[in-house]
Amino acid sequence: MTIHIITDGSSDLTPEIIQQFGIHVVPLYVRFGQEVLTSDMDTTAFYDRMREEEELPKTSSPSPADFYHMYRSLGTENDILVLALTSSLSSTYNHAVMAKAMYEEEGHPNRVEVIDTKTTSLGLGLLVVRAAQLAKEGAGLHDLMNKMMNYVNHTRTYFTLDTLENVIRGGRLSRLKGTVASMLNIKLLMEANEEGSIEVMEKIRGTQKTLRRLIEKVGDAWHQVDKDWIALAHSNCEERAKAFLKELLDKYHFDQVLFVNMGPIIGTYAGEGGVLVTFQQAPQPS
Repeated sequence: MTIHIITDGSSDLTPEIIQQFGIHVVPLYVRFGQEVLTSDMDTTAFYDRMREEEELPKTSSPSPADFYHMYRSLGTENDILVLALTSSLSSTYNHAVMAKAMYEEEGHPNRVEVIDTKTTSLGLGLLVVRAAQLAKEGAGLHDLMNKMMNYVNHTRTYFTLDTLENVIRGGRLSRLKGTVASMLNIKLLMEANEEGSIEVMEKIRGTQKTLRRLIEKVGDAWHQVDKDWIALAHSNCEERAKAFLKELLDKYHFDQVLFVNMGPIIGTYAGEGGVLVTFQQAPQPS
């Protein structure tokens, strides 16, 4: 019995990856003015639109009903595992849990479990791909839950932004501090911490120095890194991201690579030119 794997639209997985691994996605919402779109909109169209608009788009989580209808659509033969973006940034996880309660009240024979992954973008996406692989290999729900919680605790996600404009426009950084940082060409190196919040690790002058520091973060943990996967997401800066990935892989070998353009949810806050890298330290036996 194969377990259904569900995630949300912040995971930044491409349609090809979703189809390849048999993943189900509940989209988030993106609003430009009065126009409401979903997070699975074309990424190129999204960045073009964001560049043209005076105001940043607004994002919102799926409703409990969105998750409930997804659960119902999959039938009752197989169990369901939901991996949601960090509850520190969104109500998506809580809405998936509310939908689980609604579904269970109806007395369906299959089980639904929901995991707060404490990360987002391709940090979440990599966890989802690994869950789908394990499900296809025949892992039961209890075993899969244990393995995924182990992966959650050992996932490391680091990223840098090329511009602070979206952070300023979104109210997450004062205009004065952002202007000073931009004038000094200061880039922020950030990570998703153990609680799933985003925190600034270092302030570095210059894009190339910051990207080299990202590679160093992989090297710092190399003796503990799970070499199966490395994942990289960029916010509409493909050439820069490819050059970064080549430099990374020249130093550190991974068996498989996920490489995607960030979708609208994280792209709204990152702005163009951001680079995110995520990997996992080798999980301990569960």
